[in-house]
Amino acid sequence: MEGHREVCETIAKRINVLGDFCGIRDVPLLNKDKLVEKYGFNQADVMVLFGGSIICGGDVLAEAMRQNIAKKYIIVGGAGHTTQTLRDWVHAKYPQIDTEEKPEAIIFNEYLKYKYGLEADYLEVESTNCGNNITLLLSLLNERHIKCDSIILVQDASMQRRMAATLRKYRPDITIINYAAYAIHIQEKEGLLCYVEDIEGMWDVDRYISLLMGEIPRLTDNGGGYGPLGKGYIAHEEIPPSVEMAFTYLQGKYSHLIRKANPEYANIKK
Repeated sequence: MEGHREVCETIAKRINVLGDFCGIRDVPLLNKDKLVEKYGFNQADVMVLFGGSIICGGDVLAEAMRQNIAKKYIIVGGAGHTTQTLRDWVHAKYPQIDTEEKPEAIIFNEYLKYKYGLEADYLEVESTNCGNNITLLLSLLNERHIKCDSIILVQDASMQRRMAATLRKYRPDITIINYAAYAIHIQEKEGLLCYVEDIEGMWDVDRYISLLMGEIPRLTDNGGGYGPLGKGYIAHEEIPPSVEMAFTYLQGKYSHLIRKANPEYANIKK
């Protein structure tokens, strides 16, 4: 039994290495003081919440709106591989919100209105993946003539780094402020893997591992990855040795959980 617990502890540590790498937060707290301290301004031009996030991304956006962190607030998201989970969770918790067949951006905006009495300035409801999350966001910015020299990105922690790398491919001139929707760690408890704390709407542990495991091959800049040496979807990302080692270790135990790209959500709209 002790050996099993030790293995679980090692697995938890490796998962946390991947989680910390993928779930970037460029500032420890999203407030004006921290923006001034790091970037020299107290308000970004734009803040974007991406619909791939669990519901607490809506809480992050609401708090930022209360603090007047950005000049414009946008929610981006049509339907992708995480959408049905969002629909099911929100409707179960808030039956008053109609989520059936609704795109992510509308669901999050309804959540903002219901819980906080707030609304985003703009919604993008056609995108299906990280790539066209960004290209359709940029189209919206251009069409609405929205100045965007600085942008706060809020995505599910598992996909935060890739979202920023996608934006850097198209707009390397923009100051990107990453603030993953949540920061979470896994721990071993009584021989099982569990979260250190409860976060509303959080993925079950296997789904979270699957999301993280799917990110590393995508972020790796080689023939099979999404970087310039591969599919060309994102800007170059450097994978630290500690992350490579953690992924290799976990691959030996969770290869069946590595998430494959779903062709249903390929780049249909540019």
